[in-house]
Amino acid sequence: MPARRRKTLLLDLDGTLVDPAEGIIGSCRYALARMGHPIDADEDLSWIIGPSLRTSFARLLGERGDPEVAVRHYRERHSQWGLTAAAPYPGVHEALAALRAGETRLFLCTAKPAVFAKRVVEFFGFADLLDGVYGPELDGRFDDKGDLIAHLMEEERLEKDELCMVGDREQDVRAALRNGVPTVGVLWGYGGREELMAAGAEIIIAAPAELLD
Repeated sequence: MPARRRKTLLLDLDGTLVDPAEGIIGSCRYALARMGHPIDADEDLSWIIGPSLRTSFARLLGERGDPEVAVRHYRERHSQWGLTAAAPYPGVHEALAALRAGETRLFLCTAKPAVFAKRVVEFFGFADLLDGVYGPELDGRFDDKGDLIAHLMEEERLEKDELCMVGDREQDVRAALRNGVPTVGVLWGYGGREELMAAGAEIIIAAPAELLD
């Protein structure tokens, strides 16, 4: 069944529903500074939006420190400030409300730990539009988004032929494809057309309203 006919959507959060750059990047800088490895103010860290924190900190630190320590420092700052240092993308609320009115089921499927993701969707008014919120555990279980999608499908008893992923990064696309699920790639986030197409996104859209097509 083509992606455009599927009636259950798995929604990424950061870069898809909200622009989280200030909170994520600011918390990352805080964590690295706490570890004695500050990052230059002009260094582009937008690439950390999407992958798991542990993967990103391992890349940033190399042999200079323990990613788990960095994750703890990051969460210290992010839980107090960074979660709400974000902004919903224009038109996303309206698009999700219209999809729900058309009986489309919507599940959040994010690399952000579920306990934090729930706070974000409640703060920004998405909670009532979602049928469920799924993200990794704090100990790293389901950090791999492919494993997270498989877990979500099992918990909700969903079949791949009824699903479509909606996300902005290659991690969303590849994780979905591992489970036989196509992806609608969104251009208002952080991946871009080239990244999404190379990863295998089936459809690319430039505005939230296009989800209704």
